[in-house]
Amino acid sequence: MTDLMHERMRERLKGLREEWNLGNQRLVEMEAEHGRLREVLLRIAGAIQVIEEELASSDGEDQNQG
Repeated sequence: MTDLMHERMRERLKGLREEWNLGNQRLVEMEAEHGRLREVLLRIAGAIQVIEEELASSDGEDQNQG
């Protein structure tokens, strides 16, 4: 191969490594965001369950008094 071809290949390799690093960094960030979002959704689901149970209990008490 010629020096020009080697240089082009080195430049292409450098560019691909930079793209890979950026993509990998973004993937790590997205996975972290996914984890945070999952935690938020679990807390919301827990709050929904507590409120539903309280409402069901309250409705039962109302019916027993009525």
